[in-house]
Amino acid sequence: MAIAVRDADHSERSLTDLIERSAELKGELVAFAQSARFDRWLTPLLLEAAGPERRLDEGDAIRITDHFILRYRLPGDTTVVDRFVGSRRDLSEVDRDMLLSWRDPVEGIFEIRRKDGDGVVLLNLVDDLEYRTYSNVGPKAFRGVSKGQFLLACLVPIHAADGVWLISGMMSSYPKSSATEIARAALQLATSRPELVFRNPEKIEQGWERMREDRAAFVEFCGGDELVLPPAEAEARLNAYYRHRQEATAAAHPDHAQGRRLPGLDFPAFELPPALADSDTIGVIYDEVDGMNFYADYGMLRDLFADPALAGRRRHQDLLRTYLARTRSRPCRSAAWPPPTRRPPTRSSGSCCGNPDSPGPSTARNCCADASPGTTHRSPDPASP
Repeated sequence: MAIAVRDADHSERSLTDLIERSAELKGELVAFAQSARFDRWLTPLLLEAAGPERRLDEGDAIRITDHFILRYRLPGDTTVVDRFVGSRRDLSEVDRDMLLSWRDPVEGIFEIRRKDGDGVVLLNLVDDLEYRTYSNVGPKAFRGVSKGQFLLACLVPIHAADGVWLISGMMSSYPKSSATEIARAALQLATSRPELVFRNPEKIEQGWERMREDRAAFVEFCGGDELVLPPAEAEARLNAYYRHRQEATAAAHPDHAQGRRLPGLDFPAFELPPALADSDTIGVIYDEVDGMNFYADYGMLRDLFADPALAGRRRHQDLLRTYLARTRSRPCRSAAWPPPTRRPPTRSSGSCCGNPDSPGPSTARNCCADASPGTTHRSPDPASP
C-alpha cells in the first residue's frame, strides 16, 4: 500500500521517508530524555529495576527508557514527548503529529501472521487486532523471525490514518513452540491491564455483555446485587460464587475444561487484603455500570443512615468523614444517600470468574489492593467479569 503524506510546504513524504524520519526523531528524542533535565525521574526508575545488585540488562534498560519517554507523567501532566515537541519549533506539522501520536503506544504480545515487504503483519493476542508494522532500522529487524512466531513489543504509529505502525524500543521474539506459555502471558496481561484489550471496540461490547451475564449470575446466586457481611463470610461467599461460575462454565464447555483441575476450597480464587479483612463488615455491591465494588465497614455506614442518633458517636463520624473525603467511593444504597450518577467505569476488574482458564488467586487479590474505605475494581470501559 502506497502512502504519501503532504507537508505544510506541499511536499510529499513516502512511507520510506516517514520511516527514515522516524528514526532520526527517535534518536533525538532518546537523547533529549537522557539529558540532565530528566535525570531526577529516569535514574530512579532504572535503579529500582536494577535492584540491590545494581544489575540491569540492556533490553530492560531500553524498555524502561522507552516507557518513560512515551508514558511517564511528568509534573504538569506532560510527557517527555510533549516537552520535546514544545522545545522544537523547527519541526514540520507531519513531524509534530507523528511524535505526538507516539504518546498512545500499543503494548502487547503479537503473533507474526505474515511478512509484508519490508515489514510484518502482527496479530495482537491481547486486543485481537492486526498491525502492519515496520522498524526504523529497516527490514533486518525482522530477519530470523517467521510466520507463527511471537513478538513482545511496543508499537507506535507512523501514520495513524493509514494504520501503519513502528516498533518502539526493545523487541523480543519467541518460537512457535512457546505458544502455551505465550497464551498464558497474554491472558495475564489482558487481565491485569484490561485497557489494552479495549483498544478493540468489539472487545468493549463483549466486555459489557460478559459483565451483564456475570452480574445476573451473581444476583441469582447471592439473592441480590448487595452483600453486607463480616470479612470471613464475605470471602467465603465470593469464593463459593466463583467456584459456582467456574463449574457452570466448565459444564457448558466440557471440551475446554477437559483434563484441567478447577481450583478447590484449598485454592481460593479470592482473598481479601488487610485493608478489608480488618473491617467489622464488608459491603459488596455488583453495580450494573461500575462492576463489583468493595466497601470497608459498610454495615456501620448503613446503620448510621438508618439511625441518625449514631451520628453523635466519634467512630461513626470518622467513618462518614473518610467516605466523604474519597470522591470515588459510592456508598449510595442507603435511602438517605443521593442516587448514583451513571458514568463509565474507570478501573479494572480481574475476577475472571466466568472463565475456567482463570489465572487464579493473584488476579483477584490485585483487584482490591487499594481498598480503604471503598474499593472499586473497574476498567476504562466494562468491568471485566
